[in-house]
Amino acid sequence: MARKQGTWRVGAIVALVWLVAAGCARHEGGGAVAADSVRNPAGGQLAYEHDVEIVLEASAIPDRLKASQQACGTGKFGACSVLAVSQQGGDYPRASLTVRIVPDGVEPFIAQAAKGADIGSRNTRAEDLAQAVGDNDLLQDRLARERDRLLEFQQRRDLAVADMIALSQQLAQVEAQLQAARQEGAQHRHRIDTQRVTLQFVPPGGQSGRGEIRQALRDFTATLSTGTAWTIRAVAFLIPVGLVLWVVIALVRRWRRRKS
Repeated sequence: MARKQGTWRVGAIVALVWLVAAGCARHEGGGAVAADSVRNPAGGQLAYEHDVEIVLEASAIPDRLKASQQACGTGKFGACSVLAVSQQGGDYPRASLTVRIVPDGVEPFIAQAAKGADIGSRNTRAEDLAQAVGDNDLLQDRLARERDRLLEFQQRRDLAVADMIALSQQLAQVEAQLQAARQEGAQHRHRIDTQRVTLQFVPPGGQSGRGEIRQALRDFTATLSTGTAWTIRAVAFLIPVGLVLWVVIALVRRWRRRKS
C-alpha cells in the first residue's frame, strides 16, 4: 500500500512539473516577453547594445514609430536621446529607431514599442570598455602632471622671450590634448551609464511577399525592355564573331582538300 502511495505521489509531481513547463513554453512563444534590465556588475565597464525586431501590421508602423520617438523625446522612461530614425513606405514598409536610454528605461521602452505586436528577434551584446577607460585615465593623469610642470616653469622670472614663447606653445598643445582626453572619457562614461537600443519595425512575412509580387509585376515592362535590349546587343556582338568563324572554317576545309 505504501509503495502504491509513493508511486502516486511521484506521478503527481511529474505531472505538475510538466504542466508548469508547458505553461512557461506557451508564454515564451507568445508576443512581447518582458526581460529583466541588463545592468553593469559592480565596477563593470560594459557598454550594452540591444537590437529588437518588432513584427506588426504595415499600416501600424508609422504610428508606432512616432509613439516610440515621442516616448524617448519626452523622457517617459527616463533620460533618452534619439540617435537615428528611418522610415520606408511603398511595397516594403519598414522603420527603425535608434536611441540611447538609461538602463531602467530599456525594458519599458521596448515593451511599449512591442505592445500588441510580436518580437521577431532580439539580440543583446556588450563591449568591455575597461581597457579603454583605464588607458584614458592614465593619459589624463600624465597630461595633467605635464601641464602642472609647464605652469611651474612659466612662473620663473629668468626665462628668455624665446623660451616663454616655446613654453606657451607646448602648454597650449598639452591643454588641447587634455581636453580631448576628457571628452573621450566622458563619452566612455556616457556609453557605460546608458544603453543603445535599436528598434526595427517590420510587417509580417506574408505582407512582404505580397509587396514583392506587386513590385515584380510593376517592373515587368522595364525588365522586358531591358532583356530585349540586351538580346539585341548580344546578336549585334555575335554577328561579326560568326562571320570570322565562318571564314576560318572555310579556309581550314579548303586547306584540307588541297592537302588530300
